[in-house]
Amino acid sequence: MIITSRSNERIKAARALQDAKTRKETGLHLIEGDKLVSDAVESGARVRTVFTKEGAKTFEGIETVYVSDGVMDAISSARTPQNLCAIAETPETACPAVYPAGLVVVLDRLQDPGNLGTIIRTADALGAAGVLVSPDSADPFSPKALRAAMGSTYHLPVYTGALKEELIRMREQGFCCICGHLKGSETLPAITRRTALVIGNEGQGVSDETAALCTLYRMPMRGRAESLNAAVFAALMMQTIINSMPE
Repeated sequence: MIITSRSNERIKAARALQDAKTRKETGLHLIEGDKLVSDAVESGARVRTVFTKEGAKTFEGIETVYVSDGVMDAISSARTPQNLCAIAETPETACPAVYPAGLVVVLDRLQDPGNLGTIIRTADALGAAGVLVSPDSADPFSPKALRAAMGSTYHLPVYTGALKEELIRMREQGFCCICGHLKGSETLPAITRRTALVIGNEGQGVSDETAALCTLYRMPMRGRAESLNAAVFAALMMQTIINSMPE
């Protein structure tokens, strides 16, 4: 049986996961696209249902719902046509009692889901230990953030927590906490095996409360630009920090 009606209850429930409030209430999120769905399944994500066009890929042990082209377009927010979408359980994002050694990337009120997803992807590629997202940042499990992360959201821990409390706990556990700041020094502090890098809001930077818990760093600029896109700055800093970490 192929679902051809956009008003079908299962289709409406899937579409509702485009909304952050619904994702929070249900503990579910929507994955869009062949590669992302396949990567989520292979990474061990708890995928409940896969919506697929007839003839597209299916997954053993996961409920398959066949839909028409029009219904698939209605489920997905992506501009390009998709063959697969899926509903998955959102992983536990509670902060750990003890943070893992390595680089933890901390996002303070980051608003653009594209930037957030790109930072998660870069953190995964460079071998970061995890990403901590403030509750007032964009949702890392929104469709746009997941697309930007290209599957990396399922490859490394993504935590959500109040930054003041978590940064204090990190410091107690021996973390060196660094944030980008226009009033910072152009000399990086000594990098240790436990380092937290804080990336601030795209327009306002890190909050004063967060900055007070960090060593402030201003990246030297040789040109006339005063700042960089958050995701670009994060990538450059992650590379620098990881390359500077002691063995």
